[in-house]
Amino acid sequence: MSKRVLIAIVVLGVSTLSLAQGASFSVGPATLSQASLIDCGAGSRTSALGRIRAEDGTQWTVPAPVNFDSARKAADLFNQCGAVRSSGTKALDLETVPLIDAGGDEEFVAYVFADNYFEFYVNGKLLAVDAVPFTPFNSSVIRFKARRPVTLAFMAVDWEENLGLGSERNRGQSHFPGDAGIVAVVQDAAGKTVSLTDASWRAQTFYVAPLADRACLVENGALRDSSACSTRGSNDGSGDAAAHWPLPANWMQPGFDDRAWPQAVEFSNDVVGVNGKPAYTNFTDIFDREGADAQFIWSSNLVLDNLVLLRGGFR
Repeated sequence: MSKRVLIAIVVLGVSTLSLAQGASFSVGPATLSQASLIDCGAGSRTSALGRIRAEDGTQWTVPAPVNFDSARKAADLFNQCGAVRSSGTKALDLETVPLIDAGGDEEFVAYVFADNYFEFYVNGKLLAVDAVPFTPFNSSVIRFKARRPVTLAFMAVDWEENLGLGSERNRGQSHFPGDAGIVAVVQDAAGKTVSLTDASWRAQTFYVAPLADRACLVENGALRDSSACSTRGSNDGSGDAAAHWPLPANWMQPGFDDRAWPQAVEFSNDVVGVNGKPAYTNFTDIFDREGADAQFIWSSNLVLDNLVLLRGGFR
């Protein structure tokens, strides 16, 4: 695997100029830079941010350089932290959901469930971010006005408790790599589905961890393949490595060329593990609608790829 030649200033994980692409590797845990973004009490995992220096000297924000503190929070479909426990879409009054202007006069509604966190862009404009970065699991609704053609983009993050190591406490282990997934449906004002998540979307990976052996990671052009890497947990992941790539500055813009990015990979509800999560199951009439069944999507590795950018859209 070739080393990356980087001529850039990296700020919060985003490079403004990169002459060549390639993974930047860090080893071990990050340093805490911000305590939990929210505190929801029992059942809420700590959604902290960290900073880590890679072996090549670059600095990275983990799990991702998010806009949570400054951006509008998406309205709730289901959110235990916000005491919104809707039994289904019949209880939803869309008129109470703020209408956000993305530059146009046609109205749309986006429904989103993410494991764990998302930031939602329409035609390059950040409209809203997930109200709950980690857990308990929630789902969101976003009303917006836009002009066709519409470019949709998500920053999707699988959060971590062990900052810089891509792992959490789970299944009796202190360093267990959690899984991810995001599903979304966009409808027009008449309730017709105009876009949904499926394999037609593009998905690119920007943070992979934990890597017990970095040689497992294959990079070939725009392909960043961690499928050969171990997903086993442990009780001591302090020596694990992580791979980082800089985010393109204009990745969410309509004019961004994503043709080299891999297509998104679809995952079933069972694989993502949404059974028993009312933030999803209470709204299957939206997400699993007959004739318009949205799919959970991610990069090719649902477990180790922790920061993924996704692009789709409609005309």
